[in-house]
Amino acid sequence: QVQLVESGGGLVQTGGSLRLSCVASGSIFSIKAMGWYRQAPGKERELVAIVTRGGTTDYADSVKGRFTISGDNAKKTVYLQMNSLKPEDTAIYYCNFRTWVTDYWGQGTQVTVSS
Repeated sequence: QVQLVESGGGLVQTGGSLRLSCVASGSIFSIKAMGWYRQAPGKERELVAIVTRGGTTDYADSVKGRFTISGDNAKKTVYLQMNSLKPEDTAIYYCNFRTWVTDYWGQGTQVTVSS
């Protein structure tokens, strides 16, 4: 059974930094991409950042220049370095592993940025 476990969330002041980690256990084959999504209260889940198997990255416009995603397919691990955090970054952050067959999701980690 595949499980994704996130860590690194917490409470930080505006301008601060956090580093999220996500590690998968169990058998996952043919990972196409690994990503981070977030969902704020009353809003839909949105893509924050994604890294493909080939190393290509993409970011939401709102986090470009502040967040950096990195991943290791072999280790089934993905990270999200978040700098210059803003109150509008407050949300539950979910990691996602996408394969050719299905998507796997973590349980989420809360990030709260105080003003």
